[in-house]
Amino acid sequence: MTRWQEAAQKVRDGMSVRIVGMDDVIEKLLLCIFTGNHALLVGVPGLAKTLVISSLAELMDLSFRRIQFTPDLMPSDITGTEVLGLNEGTRAFQFLPGPVFANVVLADEINRTPPKTQAALMEAMEERQVTSVGQRYLLPHPFFVLATQNPIDMEGTYPLPAAQLDRFMFRIRVEYPESDAEARVARRVSRGAAEPLNAVLSRDEILAFGDDLKNVEMPDALQQTVVNMVRATRPDDEGAPDFVREWIAFGAGPRAAQALSIGGRARALIYGRNKVTENDIAALAPDVIRHRLVLNYHATAEGVRAVDVVRRLLRQHFRREPTPQKQTIWQRLFS
Repeated sequence: MTRWQEAAQKVRDGMSVRIVGMDDVIEKLLLCIFTGNHALLVGVPGLAKTLVISSLAELMDLSFRRIQFTPDLMPSDITGTEVLGLNEGTRAFQFLPGPVFANVVLADEINRTPPKTQAALMEAMEERQVTSVGQRYLLPHPFFVLATQNPIDMEGTYPLPAAQLDRFMFRIRVEYPESDAEARVARRVSRGAAEPLNAVLSRDEILAFGDDLKNVEMPDALQQTVVNMVRATRPDDEGAPDFVREWIAFGAGPRAAQALSIGGRARALIYGRNKVTENDIAALAPDVIRHRLVLNYHATAEGVRAVDVVRRLLRQHFRREPTPQKQTIWQRLFS
């Protein structure tokens, strides 16, 4: 077992103390942490979205802050503000950092804040910095935004801008638990408060993972297939199939191919391989691409979802029969 397989297993074991199931969600969050990217978890209330993020933060020796997004939240409540203070006997304005100055930021119910506040978070996610009164302040390294969103409570919410959605490596759909998992969760509640978790990953280990990504091979043919598939989501591209032209208003940008490439490398590492396979791309593509697609009114009228488009594109670009090792992922995607 490689050190990254061991690291991933330590995280899974630690999460199992509090979280029942959700293996796919935990794996994708771990990939975001290892690659320095952001993730958005979407699901109805009560599915432990906040708990899984806060528990993951405890397992890492990194600073952690939670921001509860509300309609009255101001940009300065996130980034920080200028306050009047004394500096060597002279009154002067000083910058007081906000909760975004942490390695891991939980943006809880991110769609409850207005566009002005969301824009303040966009700079932090893309530039890893905050600007206040013309002065730039660098955020800690590494830096991740792990956000949650409730898709059914529409009152007091605001749609996330496409530019902000594009900054999330994954949009992870959190589903209802299976019957036996839900029964285990119900039994655990009677045991009282959960015990604290001990950190199993250090900051240096997380940063070292980024260095090892460079040594993972991405075959040229597979890389080109990834690019072709992402380009095929754009209705104006010459390689776009008819169903894309019929259902898609705007396709995925270059960040989608970048996310699939780096995510595939990271997934290969935590499974003990130094080469990306089709299986890695198939496992990640739905959560990488679907939130980057804008459906048109034809798709809405016909009940077509973005993930349906991604699955058809996967069938079109990966025609080989899955090996036994690939069977579970490919059956789930293409059933």
